[in-house]
Amino acid sequence: MTGAKRLRLQPMSEGSSVTQLELFFDLVLVFAFTVVTDLAADDPSAKNLVRALLVLALMWWVWIAYSWLGNVVRADEGIMRVAMFVAMGGAFIAALTIPEAFNDLPGGWYGPLVFAIAYLVVRLVHLLMFWLCSAGDSQLRTQVVRWALGSITIGTTLLLVAATTHGTVQIALWFAAIAGDYLWTLIAGNGWRINSAGHFAERYGLIIIVALGESIVSIGIGVRALPISWPITLAALLGLAISGLLWWAYFDVAAIAVEHELKHATGERQIQIARNSYTFWHFPMIVGIIALSLGLKKVLYYVGDASHHTLHDALYGAPLYCLYGGVVLFLVGLIGAKHYATGEFGTQRAVAVVLLLALTPVATALPALVSLGLLCAVLFALIGYETVRFADPREQLRHGSPA
Repeated sequence: MTGAKRLRLQPMSEGSSVTQLELFFDLVLVFAFTVVTDLAADDPSAKNLVRALLVLALMWWVWIAYSWLGNVVRADEGIMRVAMFVAMGGAFIAALTIPEAFNDLPGGWYGPLVFAIAYLVVRLVHLLMFWLCSAGDSQLRTQVVRWALGSITIGTTLLLVAATTHGTVQIALWFAAIAGDYLWTLIAGNGWRINSAGHFAERYGLIIIVALGESIVSIGIGVRALPISWPITLAALLGLAISGLLWWAYFDVAAIAVEHELKHATGERQIQIARNSYTFWHFPMIVGIIALSLGLKKVLYYVGDASHHTLHDALYGAPLYCLYGGVVLFLVGLIGAKHYATGEFGTQRAVAVVLLLALTPVATALPALVSLGLLCAVLFALIGYETVRFADPREQLRHGSPA
């Protein structure tokens, strides 16, 4: 009897926080984000950037699958704990195989197939656990079956087929696998469960922290072999400031407002906010931060490596587009997430997006350090304006009383 209790699934309750095992699970994503950034940095060609984006989309799908599952049953109790470790193993193997997810490296196993099989294992464990935890909930069981019929069969099957192909056909199959998975999830119904809105919002806030942490790591990696100097110091502080301003843009008000709507929504509306504001609209934020990481890494290398570059050299091509475009993507995702949940459109953030897009071609003619400073200045102006212009509603939302 005691053994049966130890294996029993324990439902997640309202008010619960993210478990330590879920944070441990996220370490695999930390590694995956690092590998994706390195993959893009090693070859910033358009084709390779597309590949990096596709891999990131699949690793994101791995993470969000367990964010939903962990909101139904506790990740650190019963057989779910074992399932989380098995899923971590599969996700870690997939992350290790990212450099050869498209092209096999000489020696060893066939990389693309190993990646596809590891991904399949993670998805099957997720499906099995959702099947078990929906045993007493007919609506959830029906939703799981309906979702699995399309999501698992489309996504994983096409990915396995893609592992046997090369070139344009392979990339097309990856696109089809991811698009099919995402679209089927969108249309498969709203019969899911949100047992703890606070846990769900915290889970996504933490993955934003994880991604921003990767952007800071990229600053250090970009100059780890170079002697410290004033250009490196200034560029590092500017990069840190940009990451901090993105943190501010997300957590100061927007995250609180979206979580408030998620908590007070009921029925299908709550599921739609969770799926659209969090699962879907958070993805461009993650892509944006990873792109920013690549740009920051290149800027630090430019300003620190005097043997190959001067302080007058401009950042151009993919690194510059990733630097500015990453911030643009982050802001677009944040605007979309908040708008879907609250109905409020962040006009000032949309203006910042347009301004950054307009400044990108200008930045190609500026020294890399100046381009970085200009990006930081735009974000600083945005956050400063919002803090002053919306001081009263900000105070009301954060503390429940007018300033």
